[in-house]
Amino acid sequence: MFSKENLFAISLFPYLGFLWFLTRSKETPRLALIGFYVLLVFVAVTIPAGIYAKVHYGEELANVDWLHGSAESFLSISNILVVLGFRQGVIEYEKKRQIKQTDD
Repeated sequence: MFSKENLFAISLFPYLGFLWFLTRSKETPRLALIGFYVLLVFVAVTIPAGIYAKVHYGEELANVDWLHGSAESFLSISNILVVLGFRQGVIEYEKKRQIKQTDD
């Protein structure tokens, strides 16, 4: 009924909705938002990498280390950007809170 490929494709729609809401909220730290969009780059790179692994090596992407690692690096970059973005957001929030407390 549901293969991993079908689930992968179907999962893009909720994620695009998630991105739409995050972008519209205007409250997500910019760097974190960029990180969430970079995850789409990871998806865009992983699909052709998987096809290349299957056609050229006759293997699943996970079995071709150099290709799998290269594709996964985009996932790591995405995660780093999200973490740094939210870290930056927390720092800015704390600064605003401290300024507000000193004004009161």
